[in-house]
Amino acid sequence: MAKFTRRDFLTTTAAAAASTAFPGLAAAADTGTKLLHAPEKGAKLNVLRWHAFVQGDADQWKVNTEKFTKQTGIPVKVDDVGWEDVRAKAALAARVGSGPDIIISWFDDPEQFPDKLIDVSELGDYLGKKYGGWYDVCKRYGRHGGKWIAIPLGSNGNAIAYRQSMVKAAGFDGVPTDLAGFLKLCQALQAKGTPAGFAFGHAVGDGNNFCHWLLWSHGGKVANPKGQVVLNSPETVAALEYATQLYKTFIPGTLGWNDTSNNRAFLDSQISLTANGISLYYSAKTSKDPKMNAMAQDMAHSHFPVGASGKHTEIMQISQFMHFKYSKYPNAAKAYTQFMMEADQYNPWMESSIGYVSQPLKAYESNPVWNDPKITVYRDSTGIMLDNGYDGPLGAASAAVMANYVVVDMFAAAVSGSKTPKQAAADAAERAKRYYKS
Repeated sequence: MAKFTRRDFLTTTAAAAASTAFPGLAAAADTGTKLLHAPEKGAKLNVLRWHAFVQGDADQWKVNTEKFTKQTGIPVKVDDVGWEDVRAKAALAARVGSGPDIIISWFDDPEQFPDKLIDVSELGDYLGKKYGGWYDVCKRYGRHGGKWIAIPLGSNGNAIAYRQSMVKAAGFDGVPTDLAGFLKLCQALQAKGTPAGFAFGHAVGDGNNFCHWLLWSHGGKVANPKGQVVLNSPETVAALEYATQLYKTFIPGTLGWNDTSNNRAFLDSQISLTANGISLYYSAKTSKDPKMNAMAQDMAHSHFPVGASGKHTEIMQISQFMHFKYSKYPNAAKAYTQFMMEADQYNPWMESSIGYVSQPLKAYESNPVWNDPKITVYRDSTGIMLDNGYDGPLGAASAAVMANYVVVDMFAAAVSGSKTPKQAAADAAERAKRYYKS
């Protein structure tokens, strides 16, 4: 990939925009973003999003929002809540027909209440044409019944984060790319007193990301393409047996970890290896503590090991703008989303958060933030990930299975010893059938 400066990139995207099918809508530095939808008179917006783990994300989001208000005159109130809380608030808003105009929530949450969301197809098609196209997985997440019901913001990339010095002390040059080698590395790290740690608790990001990779890397899956539950399988049992061996090498307490737990453990040097977004590196790199800066220099990242399929089987924590029909200002809500996704706002946001969210639109692969070799692995997060429904259809069932932690609870039951792997697989399959109705 050619290296661009930020100025080169913005110039290139602006030039490309001018030649699209929407030349009058291109962003221009002197006139501001040209909006697809004229906001309603007297509009004001309430936006709910997940709490930022990276301060640069929060800071630039505020700057971009204030920029939108200055251009349009529309006041925007942005609230953030914990990662585990945002989807519950979204479900409540959909059920009672009242709440924020826009909620930025997780995974396939829009599939739980598609009839409560407005059609944003014009905006989805416009952004795709202007910025090099959406990754296929974003189309699967954002579209329902042939139309866009949500606009993907991007995915909080998930990768193996590790201390290079500790991995080398355990006898490895890096993270093995195969499952057997990965287990041996974790066993060696434990023997050195520098264990790994991965969440088996109700962590909307860390728990789901890790456990779905465990399942898929062994060939297991919740449902098949026909929407039939196939979770109770030899492949699933193999994944649970492997996870049980891994769990024995982890720092104690991971059964109760939430999305902040491994951050604290890693930055406190209690663990040497975990799965996380870019927030660990960001925290260490931007800290005023020289010891944290040294930790950032010692850090590296890699994709998860690949199983028998020979392909990546990772899920990433995608989040999407959802626009609710109860909003009095649907055009203003769509205008805000468009504004935040345009290059003049999205590029500085990516840079300020050093790529904490991996882009959903292919043009943003060229953002200079990805030139840092320590974080380049996150550039490809959205492009390589599988969707939550894999290998079955995305829909209300897949969304409910994740929201109710069916897969995570299955692994927790097996690794804790409260159930045998076969019992855990059988019980989880029965839980899944309640939602798939099969």
